Amino acid sequence: MKEESKSIWSITPIMISVFAIYLCIGMALGVVPTLIKTQLHFSALIIGAAMGIQFIATLFTRAYAGKIADTTGAKTANQYGIVIAIVTGLSYLASYYFKDLHLLALGILFIARILHGISESLAVTGALTWGIGLAGQQNSGKVMTWNGIAMYAGIALGAPLAIYLASSLETGYVFGLMIVLPAISWLCTIKLPKLPIDLSHRRTPFYKVIGHISDQGLALAFSSIGFACISSFITLLFTKENWINAPLAFLTFGGFYILTRVFCASFPDRFGGYKVAMVSFFIEITGQLLIGISSSEAMAIIGCSLTGVGFSLVFPALGVLAIRKVSPQMRGTALGAYTAFFDVSLGIAGPTGGIIALWFGYHTVYFFGAISAALSMLILVVKSKK
Repeated sequence: MKEESKSIWSITPIMISVFAIYLCIGMALGVVPTLIKTQLHFSALIIGAAMGIQFIATLFTRAYAGKIADTTGAKTANQYGIVIAIVTGLSYLASYYFKDLHLLALGILFIARILHGISESLAVTGALTWGIGLAGQQNSGKVMTWNGIAMYAGIALGAPLAIYLASSLETGYVFGLMIVLPAISWLCTIKLPKLPIDLSHRRTPFYKVIGHISDQGLALAFSSIGFACISSFITLLFTKENWINAPLAFLTFGGFYILTRVFCASFPDRFGGYKVAMVSFFIEITGQLLIGISSSEAMAIIGCSLTGVGFSLVFPALGVLAIRKVSPQMRGTALGAYTAFFDVSLGIAGPTGGIIALWFGYHTVYFFGAISAALSMLILVVKSKK
């Protein structure tokens, strides 16, 4: 038990590094839309395109990030991502510097967003693969759990921090900090050892890796829709119902999400990914249905809390099952493919939820989330019997 705890603590620098990377992502979310709207004077459509292009860049570089992690080393993939993150910060700063030349600044900003997506893909795929390799596959659930805490905490703190700095100083300081943070991320992990690479191993094509982990990937994709529904539509639901505590809904979702990961980090490794995932789906379904039928903001907030608890361990629980289907030499590729399902889900859930809300109202969006989580449960049940 002491050796296990020691192995987990040994990857703390990687988790700090991931936190710094996602702090930058959160900071960009806090200031880039305002920069485009108020200083570059472009429309909401352009804002949406600029924010969405990072997601596209991340999605389409997952396979490359996994290949780099497997063939040149997880540490190398992580460091490539960090270097690109530094260049990203410089690009943001250049865009701000040329803000009076609106089209030029926008062009540089789009380049920065693309680079940000690529850096995220490399840095995080490398970090996950590196952490599991150092801590051991028996601790893979814990590694993914703590990695997720670092990611969500970074995004949650980054946006308000950036807004505060931009209002009290100016946006340029935010982008300057986004150059410094990746450098700190690099320094945190520079002394950690590299993982051995087996260059003689015959690599499985990426499309075959997707096929191997598609059960877990699809279950992850459907279960992520509930999270997307809360992040995209809970404020609008509260506004429509004249409820005033929408920030509390976000806070309880995020708080219970993090608390569950902190106190239940060992569950996927101890009880198995399948059992943890099934219980998580049930809790998430209950939370989504409670929001869907809510007649008061208290009911909706409790539903958000339950969704946070349920969704919290889905990624590590299914991830434990996914990486067991591939050899250690293909772990980075498998994690890249697995995470891509999450990317696709978030990209599809928003527009689909918007159409549902337009035709049937905001409450119905959460029935969509509940049905999606139920499909995740069904996928695991059916596939486990084969």
